[in-house]
Amino acid sequence: MSMTAQTVWDNCLSFIQDNITPQAYKTWFEPIRAVKLTDNALSIQVPSKFFYEWLEEHYVKLLKVSLTKELGEHAKLVYVIRMENTYGNKQPFTEKIPSTNRPNTMKSQEVDAPLKNKNPELKNPFVIPGIRNLEIESQLNPNYNFDNFLEGDSNRLARSAGMAVANKPGGTSFNPLLIFGGVGLGKTHLAHAIGVQIKDRYPDKTVLYISAEKFTQQYIESVKKNNRNDFIHFYQVIDVLIVDDIQLLSGKAGTQDVFFHIFNHLHQNGKQVVLTSDKAPVDMQDIEQRLLSRFKWGLSAELQSPGFETRVSIIKNKLYQDGVEMPEDIVEFLANNIKTNIRELEGAIISLIAHSSFNRKEINLELAKKIVDNYVKHTKREVSIDYIQKVVSDYFQMDVDTLQSKTRKRHIVQARQLAMFFAKKLTKASLASIGSQIGKRDHATVLHACKTVDNLSSTDKQFRKYVEDLNKKLTM
Repeated sequence: MSMTAQTVWDNCLSFIQDNITPQAYKTWFEPIRAVKLTDNALSIQVPSKFFYEWLEEHYVKLLKVSLTKELGEHAKLVYVIRMENTYGNKQPFTEKIPSTNRPNTMKSQEVDAPLKNKNPELKNPFVIPGIRNLEIESQLNPNYNFDNFLEGDSNRLARSAGMAVANKPGGTSFNPLLIFGGVGLGKTHLAHAIGVQIKDRYPDKTVLYISAEKFTQQYIESVKKNNRNDFIHFYQVIDVLIVDDIQLLSGKAGTQDVFFHIFNHLHQNGKQVVLTSDKAPVDMQDIEQRLLSRFKWGLSAELQSPGFETRVSIIKNKLYQDGVEMPEDIVEFLANNIKTNIRELEGAIISLIAHSSFNRKEINLELAKKIVDNYVKHTKREVSIDYIQKVVSDYFQMDVDTLQSKTRKRHIVQARQLAMFFAKKLTKASLASIGSQIGKRDHATVLHACKTVDNLSSTDKQFRKYVEDLNKKLTM
């Protein structure tokens, strides 16, 4: 029986999935596509050079074992790095296959883009308030550093990638580094921390932090004053460009166009770009495709809501910085009751300390409950995916494990689809993140679930009642 590239790769994936964590599998193996099978060589497509390097560094043994099981001892793996032509027909991409390979293991195919002139002639830099000639103020907040950005399961990948960039800006495959996640999860903090550490380690490097909104304002002003070229040249001298809330370029064609050219220049010349966004590239609206493709070149790392242990660590760290002591039961109460984001958590701590200080009252559980009630009541809350699953499971009288199971029983499938629908509607989580948390499904399953719920709501009276009941329970 002749095997296809897809069947060989599917068999490899089954073996790999059994030997690594679900999160690692989702991050590093789900995006890979089987391309072709020639004799004993399997070609797989990966989305960036970074993917290739990461697989070679961390999973080469696992890949070798899985492929050898399928194709025998002389199995080879060819990586095809799928990347758009960035610089037009004048400078085509070159492909090269290294002539030296580890015996009987992996053969790699890389795509490299030649660099333009590394020392372009610079005109007068674009002038913005507080910046004189080439003495560029970084606009960084030194209080946002790695020391007070606590690591947990929810941010480990993003923080590790940020540290790698800070230690070797422009010298890793995390370029650009795109940090995305919901409100108050630490995107801006991490972006500043990267810049602060780079300035500490490399004082001669020009680092600039700027919001996408400010960038847009500067661009519009440059067009009005007819100094657009000065604007572009100014950004081309930056060694490390950090742009916060890049999704705000949505719908701004002119700003996107100029940022595209600035990005290309910096990337070509080995300069580092760090971006933050409240959504993954795949979920961004009204951003040009050519720009989105650039965002995917390096690493997109998600910041998720912190788990209980991380929330406890954040509270204790904040109290330590403020020189305040608080009983353990109150720390745990706060961590248990404020779950959506770090900003809310720190705000509640500040309120609690302030009430205690101003009213000369001891910090006790009663005061903590009062603060949390008032604080949460007046704060727009984003429900968690865990909470949505619990509410849906309770409504259909099943447990969460049943909801997440692989069973195809109609009432369970519908409950699972409703959970996915409300997770997309009520949270800022990406489709991939929703699928991962609801039974380890992929983003396509979540998309299908949302469409199914929409269709059934308009054709099935009983199902529409399910949607209305759950909507009330989740938004009351």
